[in-house]
Amino acid sequence: MIPAATAKYDWILALTTIAFVFSAFGNGANDVANSYATSVAARTLEMWHVGILAACTEFIGAVALGSRVTDTIKSGIIELDRFKGNPGTLMLAMGCAEVGSATWLMVATGLGWPVSTTQTTIGALVGVGFATQTSIHWEWTSGSVSQTAASWGIAPGIAAGFAAIIFGTLKYSVLERKDSFKWAMRLIPVYLSVTGAILALFIFIEAPTVGDLEEFGAGKVVGIVLGVFGGCLLISLVFFMPYFYRRLVKEDARVQFYHLLLGPYLLKDDPWLPFPGKGDNPVKNYYEDAYGEVRAGQKDEKTAGPEEPTRQSSISKSGLNTNDVERIPDSVQSSPEIQPKKKHIEPHERFITPVEHLPWTSPAKWLGYTKWFFLQGVTRDVITHDSELLRAIHARAHRYDDRVEHLWTYCQVVSAMMMSIAHGSNDVANAVGPWAAVYETFRTGKTDAEAPTPIWFLVVAGILLGLGFWFYGFKIMRAMGNKITQMSPTRGFSMELGAAITVLLASRLGLPVSTTQCLTGAALGVALMNYDLGAVNWRQLAFIFGGWVLTLPCAGLTAGLLCLMALNTPHF
Repeated sequence: MIPAATAKYDWILALTTIAFVFSAFGNGANDVANSYATSVAARTLEMWHVGILAACTEFIGAVALGSRVTDTIKSGIIELDRFKGNPGTLMLAMGCAEVGSATWLMVATGLGWPVSTTQTTIGALVGVGFATQTSIHWEWTSGSVSQTAASWGIAPGIAAGFAAIIFGTLKYSVLERKDSFKWAMRLIPVYLSVTGAILALFIFIEAPTVGDLEEFGAGKVVGIVLGVFGGCLLISLVFFMPYFYRRLVKEDARVQFYHLLLGPYLLKDDPWLPFPGKGDNPVKNYYEDAYGEVRAGQKDEKTAGPEEPTRQSSISKSGLNTNDVERIPDSVQSSPEIQPKKKHIEPHERFITPVEHLPWTSPAKWLGYTKWFFLQGVTRDVITHDSELLRAIHARAHRYDDRVEHLWTYCQVVSAMMMSIAHGSNDVANAVGPWAAVYETFRTGKTDAEAPTPIWFLVVAGILLGLGFWFYGFKIMRAMGNKITQMSPTRGFSMELGAAITVLLASRLGLPVSTTQCLTGAALGVALMNYDLGAVNWRQLAFIFGGWVLTLPCAGLTAGLLCLMALNTPHF
């Protein structure tokens, strides 16, 4: 039975529910894209692959690891005493906060701004705090506004340092050695195992269902990490190494990722393979764009002496010679019969153009528009940028052996999935929190700081997170990938792991950091390992930083002004 004090405010619950849908959708479009941006930019995964993975990992994180009790009112930001005895005012304030958060997330995503969903929610709450004349915590305390502002510089800086160290270690232990592929085959089991162990620790500590680590015991934590490391090492030696040997050493183009399960059987001279792949090259070119052009390594070619081999010359064994004249624009102009790869076909051209001349009575036309609606978000080119500035930036990045890059695609995918799971388990509360506060206040008529979050809330939020990326995440994928620097699997792996370590340490220290900001800082750290400031797109970084700075005031103004107008609207 709904209390009489809140029964008349069912319209607030309805409007907040609508705002929650857009907030969770925007959360998925913005933050989920961050987790997988490097994987797509490095050509490790396709957009539709990520769409499916994101839907699964975000749902698992939100439902399986999501907290069952959400601090719905963010008492670390505003005081609750102001709302005692006024449940309707609390519902209105939280509803306006949800609207403010949803509005800014959708606008920022449309502009290609990777922003923090946590800081968006905090900004919206600050806005309603001003509107309701509620005390706001500005002092340096856990979760306060001052700590949030400080994280703009702290989180990216720490993540940049960790990512640079990881990529530097990989660079000098593998990538820049004389026979990089040989060293890669020797060390990849260790890298796979370390990655699994670190990310297992990351998920273990970040999961809100784990509880206090001190009570759990440091010995148990160390045991779990070492157990994961040993298990990953065993799996790497038994399954991954035979697969790598068959695909990269024997250059067997028939081998696909699902043949991993065959394990040692792949070591035979000519194994029978179910559902073999078709193609000539065992690995793809991880540096080419949708036009088939490769920019990375051009500076190395210009600075190399006449008899000095460049990094690109070591790639020929894999059958991927980047000096192929068909990929040099000058040769295309001088020899028209030689054409580069065809431009990526965008969704409108792919689905609508072939059927737009048909009448609406034609099923083919309806099918074409249906495909466009459901697939337009995951069939776009987010790798290629038609910009002379970016071409010059990418040309300054070093180019490494594609066989080595292929080995690290598996580490990169695992790290991206774990980051996405962690995001679903933690940041889902940003969208669910205000909605749950309004729902619980409406149901009980009380203004409690904590309210139980029904499991179906988390289910709905998990689905919306995946849908947000599927339909609208391409905007942030484009902004966080090759638009900052030239991406590759080894670079993407270093960025993801550096960001994960940063979030892990910050969580234990009680510092509020954003995965968005950590990944951006990690991208800068890896880009600087080219030892060339020109290999970084400083304009894009300034653009992204501007989005961070505008998050608090924009979300706050939207929520605060809306709340202020609602509170002071004449009524009967």
